[in-house]
Amino acid sequence: MNFRPRAKEEPEINLIPFIDVLLVILIFLMLSTTYSKFTELQLKLPVADADAQRDYPKEVIVAVGADGRYSINKTVVNGRNVDAVAAALALAATAGKDTTVIISADATAAHQSVVTVMEAARRAGLNQITFATQSSATSGK
Repeated sequence: MNFRPRAKEEPEINLIPFIDVLLVILIFLMLSTTYSKFTELQLKLPVADADAQRDYPKEVIVAVGADGRYSINKTVVNGRNVDAVAAALALAATAGKDTTVIISADATAAHQSVVTVMEAARRAGLNQITFATQSSATSGK
């Protein structure tokens, strides 16, 4: 009989199977998670960090209300069709073709209202169009 004490082996923890199991769980969670719900998509536009509004004679500011009404240089436009807006833009464009049209639309305004202003600017011969946004500091969030 051999009563000599044996050399004690240190227990060894093998991490490779543990890492394999974690990677399988991670892949499963990545594949089974859904990230999109198109029916609950809510947008609040526009918000951007922009300089303060300036008043230049070569600029025409077109305001688009949430209800689809138009205002050009703080003068309400009678009518909501492209022809009425184009006629008002042509009258307000004192610098001619060099006039810049600034579209300042309400965040809840219909997309078609903004497209109507863009089409009216094209018909009036005004090619320079830009969009005004509010500063993210004043947006309330």
